[in-house]
Amino acid sequence: METPTESLDASFDLVARQDATEQAVETLRGDVDDVKVRLDKVSRAAARPALDGASAPSMEVKGFVDGYLRLGRESEIKSLSGTSGAEGGYAVPQEIDAMIAARLKNISPIRAIAQVVQTGSAGYRKLVTTGGTASGWVSETTARPETDTPTFSEIAPPSGELYANPAASQAMLDDAAFDIQSWLADEIAMEFARAEGAAFVGGSGTNQPKGFLTGATSASGDAARPFGMLQHLVSGDANTLGSVVELVLIDLVHALKAGHRQGASWVMNSATLAEVRKLKTSDGAFLWQPGLVDGQPDRLLGYPVVEAEDMPDIAANECPIAFGNFRAGYLIAERSATAILRDPFTNKPFVHFYATKRIGGQVLDSDAIKLLKIAA
Repeated sequence: METPTESLDASFDLVARQDATEQAVETLRGDVDDVKVRLDKVSRAAARPALDGASAPSMEVKGFVDGYLRLGRESEIKSLSGTSGAEGGYAVPQEIDAMIAARLKNISPIRAIAQVVQTGSAGYRKLVTTGGTASGWVSETTARPETDTPTFSEIAPPSGELYANPAASQAMLDDAAFDIQSWLADEIAMEFARAEGAAFVGGSGTNQPKGFLTGATSASGDAARPFGMLQHLVSGDANTLGSVVELVLIDLVHALKAGHRQGASWVMNSATLAEVRKLKTSDGAFLWQPGLVDGQPDRLLGYPVVEAEDMPDIAANECPIAFGNFRAGYLIAERSATAILRDPFTNKPFVHFYATKRIGGQVLDSDAIKLLKIAA
């Protein structure tokens, strides 16, 4: 039989346990509230607009813009960035570099459809198989015979230093309302796009990317051409698109492997496009189809048309029209950081911003791009 003392001790033990449980619950509630506050901060940070419309840029961006770009104070940049001025400039903060990259993609036609990779200081190299990997079928218990050794070729895109040199007056920089980071990103992207657009099409490969139209082409099919050489189809006329060019364009589409046709595009300049837009089928329908929705590209035979003004005009032995999957067919390799050197001395009272970036390019898969050549 339980004594009064034992009953009292049990009651105290129950109260103590209840107090401990309530304290643990309060602690748990505090932890949950703390997690909610942190998640709320993360959600608000993720919902902030990009730098274009950001009201509170990061400390690095503010120091770079107000300290270095406006006033030329290198000490603030050295404290915020590990890059060295000995390389000919200071690497811009990631937010500004992202603005430049976004604008480049919007205004550089080949960059928008090609494969772009980021590289380190040693450049970019890639091994691609040119003969395919041998394979076969066996049963569950059958020995696996040795397969043929695949053939590999190395891709090392030639590269060069791309530079831009926009200038602003000191009065513009002193104006606090002047959005210097957006202005600088626009100016650098415009100059970079103009230079790289020409290089990706017809670059020599010496201190610059090697364009996809650089080098010899062949009329042979994919199985017969050397690796790296593009195939061309002739227009049927020595100086023009020819009288049956609509049939040649259909042949050009189907010369591309079915897998590459998914995501393929036409590339030509506006003068060539003006001629292509006049082409009709035998029943009078136009081959060219305008985009039905704002922002969608125009189409030719169901595939989008990309205007690249650096493509050659229609002339003898030129290749004014390309068709292919450029994401599989052309590789752009670039250093991720853009470096900027502030120069207030060369052209006073203007301040120049000498921006540099290392960019390379080369045909990656020569089966993925086909050309129309003006020839009989």
